[in-house]
Amino acid sequence: MKSLLLPICLLVGLALVGVPALPVAAQEEGLSSQEQRLLELVESLERRVAELEKKLGEREDEETAEPPPPPPAALEERVAEIEEQMEEAESPTDMRVYWKEGLRFDSQDEQFKLRIGGRLMNDFAFGSQSSEVDDAVGKFEDGTEFRRARLYISGDIYEDFFFKTQFEFAGGDADLADAYLGMKGIPGVGTVLVGHMKEPFSLEGQTSSRYTTFMERSLTTRFNAGRNTGLKVHNTALNDRMTWAAGVFQNTDSSGAQKADGSIAFTGRVTGLPWYEDDGGRLVHLGLAYSHRDVDDTVRFRKRPGAHLSPRLVDTMEFGADNVQLIGTELAVVYDNWSLQSELLKSSVDATAGGDPDFDSFYVQGSYFLTGEHRRYKKSSGAFDRVRPNRPFSLSGDRGPGAWEIAVRYAHVDLDDDTVRGGQLEDITLGVNWYLNPNMRIMWNYVHGEVDHDLYDGDTDILQTRFQVDF
Repeated sequence: MKSLLLPICLLVGLALVGVPALPVAAQEEGLSSQEQRLLELVESLERRVAELEKKLGEREDEETAEPPPPPPAALEERVAEIEEQMEEAESPTDMRVYWKEGLRFDSQDEQFKLRIGGRLMNDFAFGSQSSEVDDAVGKFEDGTEFRRARLYISGDIYEDFFFKTQFEFAGGDADLADAYLGMKGIPGVGTVLVGHMKEPFSLEGQTSSRYTTFMERSLTTRFNAGRNTGLKVHNTALNDRMTWAAGVFQNTDSSGAQKADGSIAFTGRVTGLPWYEDDGGRLVHLGLAYSHRDVDDTVRFRKRPGAHLSPRLVDTMEFGADNVQLIGTELAVVYDNWSLQSELLKSSVDATAGGDPDFDSFYVQGSYFLTGEHRRYKKSSGAFDRVRPNRPFSLSGDRGPGAWEIAVRYAHVDLDDDTVRGGQLEDITLGVNWYLNPNMRIMWNYVHGEVDHDLYDGDTDILQTRFQVDF
């Protein structure tokens, strides 16, 4: 580069020193031959300088330029390698992990779906009973318990098949709550399940304990069929405005086992929605359920008021029976943030001695959301579902209040008949529910119960609270 600068400087210096400045007019016309030759020399030098500067610029660009790109063959190999990695990353069986009110795992092709969940309910209760009740059934003791502590895994396999396994750890043992497998989408049938599950009976019974309005279900649950092992078929009709379910079951213990003869039950339930709008914000639910149950020689009905830590206040004691027939009717109304719910259940016993006693139970309850939510309804099961606050509670960000619900319930059970004197019990429950978010709530219940028995009568008052999380 230095070797080129020297001649450039000499040429420019020669032009500037040896050639006097010419007036513009002389350059245009009237030039002598000598002046014309000098002008041509200057123009030639200027062109030469421009050519040299151009060459200098090109050489500098060559010295600073990046190495040439790889040959096309190498690029093609790299593209093919990247495409192969992308295909492996998007394998149809790879699982996508996400949270939707529970931990979920879905394969890319949605052939396999898994869900892991559970619930924890910690209760505290404080109460007192009249002395007559204390002497007859035992004194009420203040206390606390884990009412439910469950873990489960469920999922879909190859779209058409599904399963669920759920264990209850409350009380210190691992008891079986659910353990079934099923197939869905069967033409003309719907869904078939085999295993340990809820029998299709009662609106309260089909509504999960995670979503019930009160800490305990009503007095009618003594006649509820509960969970047993068997086969169940269920489906929907009329654009999901109707559900039906039926099954055959064998009474089992908490491990799902039963070796005794008999104890077979046939249970069915039908529900309908004569009015349904605003995605369940306004609805009327009607239901009818029936169960015929063979029993193992004896049967017994007993019940405590709406607090699990309370002693049982009415009891038929065991008496001989061949079978029991249960029938239940259901009514529920949701109108914006108001709701009304009621059930009437009747139990008819085919006794082995004396007359055949009949027992009755019913409840009526109402609730109101102060924060504007409404009870959510699941059409596929004909039962109530999870409450979702409009503004979940938070101490930062949106600072929502959560959802607040107030409720009241009256319930009655009559275990008296001509041949069996189990007593009568009624209770009134006042409740306040605070749903912090869709997965957490705090509950407060006050229960006043009155018992009328041939041998004793009296009342009880209980204040209880629950801290609940489920997913």
